Amino acid sequence: MPDFGALLRRVDATKQRFAPTAFVVGVAKKFGDDRGGALAAQLTYYGFLSIFPSLLILTTVLGFVGNREVSNGVIGTTLAQFPVLGEQIGKNVAHPLSGSGIGLAFGLLILLYGLLGSTQAAQNTMAQVWNVPAVARPGFFPRLGRGAGFVATLGIGMVVSAFLSGLVTVAGQSLPARVLGFIVMVALNVGIYLAAFRVLTPGGASTRQLVPGAVLGGVGYSVLLSIGTALVQHQLKHSQAIYGQFALVLGLMAWLALVAQLTVYAAEVNVVLARRLWPRSITAPLVDADKRVLRDLAHQEERIDDERVAIGFAPDRVGEATRDA
Repeated sequence: MPDFGALLRRVDATKQRFAPTAFVVGVAKKFGDDRGGALAAQLTYYGFLSIFPSLLILTTVLGFVGNREVSNGVIGTTLAQFPVLGEQIGKNVAHPLSGSGIGLAFGLLILLYGLLGSTQAAQNTMAQVWNVPAVARPGFFPRLGRGAGFVATLGIGMVVSAFLSGLVTVAGQSLPARVLGFIVMVALNVGIYLAAFRVLTPGGASTRQLVPGAVLGGVGYSVLLSIGTALVQHQLKHSQAIYGQFALVLGLMAWLALVAQLTVYAAEVNVVLARRLWPRSITAPLVDADKRVLRDLAHQEERIDDERVAIGFAPDRVGEATRDA
């Protein structure tokens, strides 16, 4: 019988010597080590819950501006981030909040608090990806401040996107204009990802270390947005008429899940590059990158200043015992 274990070890050794493959496997394994699927699901859930409050806040604030052209441009650009579904979402949030000044202010504060609460999930994701020990993570009020910064970053990004979209529209719908529009969209999305990573990532990571993931996230999101319309239209072509709002909910959740997965992978790329967590082994024995990841995961559980988590590794067939005090 063939020795599948020996074959797997040879494949693993070959993979580790080929840098591109070793890097991709390193990112995939880090994603699994951090339970990236669960982090993406959490982002999807809270993102879904925060969509309507954020749109209510946006339409209400823009209502005070009084410029219908600006308001329609920003809201239209925001809804365009949800292929096909944006128009249907907009129907549910077509008008700003109204009422007495005190009641309106109170309602906006409640909506804003709920929206900022959803940013806690994003901060938790970045902390998990960078394996920040629990004792070193920001407290409640600093997290609220970071959440406000994140919301402001997205808001500014939407305004700039609306302005640039207007310029591209004025330039016409020729092929050069569409290409220019896509390049501008990619650059803007890369900038938004970089700013969001900077705001959400706890201290210890430099802005330079966040650039690769921002590029991957910005380019990937732009591509998803470009092909998303065709994908969503294909999926909802028949189901919308049959299932109505259920199709809208499922389509929106699927779109948010794609974006969340992309975002977590982009963040993992930053960590793997910054800490050089490749090549990784898919069979025994463990290599240095595997041990560094396992140490980081263990130290992540430190919850008070006086706590120290130690991790040791049993001797393998080719090395001596390794222990980290």
